[in-house]
Amino acid sequence: MNSPKPTAKSPDALLGYLPGMRAVFADCHVGRRPGDEGPFLDALTVAADRGAKAISLLGDIFHFFIAHPKFETVAIRRFLDAVDRLSARDVPVTYVEGNRDFFLRRSYVEHHFREVCDQETFEAGGRRFLLTHGDLLNEADLPYRFWRALSKNPLARASLHVIPKAAGNRLVWKTEARLYRSNFKHKTRLPVEMIREFAERRFAQGVDTVLLGHFHKSWVEDAGRGRIEILPAFVDEHRWMEVAEDGSTSLVSLPA
Repeated sequence: MNSPKPTAKSPDALLGYLPGMRAVFADCHVGRRPGDEGPFLDALTVAADRGAKAISLLGDIFHFFIAHPKFETVAIRRFLDAVDRLSARDVPVTYVEGNRDFFLRRSYVEHHFREVCDQETFEAGGRRFLLTHGDLLNEADLPYRFWRALSKNPLARASLHVIPKAAGNRLVWKTEARLYRSNFKHKTRLPVEMIREFAERRFAQGVDTVLLGHFHKSWVEDAGRGRIEILPAFVDEHRWMEVAEDGSTSLVSLPA
């Protein structure tokens, strides 16, 4: 039996309750090559056709997503159009920002989404889910934390209006190349203790399942009071997660 739809002021409404299956995508990294958005856009349609009533994007959907018209690419425009088509089908899309997403909130793209946030919560099957990208869990990745503080602040946002597009793209790609070795090093071994500590704090707040991206590795652990799941990177495996209405999770592959 389906649960009744909550009222606007009910706890479930505040948790982002939407009846039905939800699809979750992580780490698609679109934009590394011209035209590489095709599989991801196809997967969005497949997810809706499979019955998804909502879609959550768990960060790093683009290799870089700078939310300013000056930096819009063909792939970004196709993606925004796809999100609008999903909305027209009553399939809202939530965008959880990752480390490669810049200034989406209060930007010209924000209205396309149900919400743009650092973390999303919802309920399914009586279980409370918390979704966040995961880039800030590893306290040892100091170069990235410095880059984040440097690049995600009001001054950096204001500079988008004056910096030439070509110069901005060169700066982003040059910085990404410098950080690649650090990011790769910290992703070769999961920071399991940090992940557990983060999850335990959320479990104490009433969360039952924590969903993460960022690490490009599918990983699951039942950790005392709750469950932790890391989604595979769509860019590597063309897979995403479905959260059923009863709270169970499964991974789905894009048909060949």
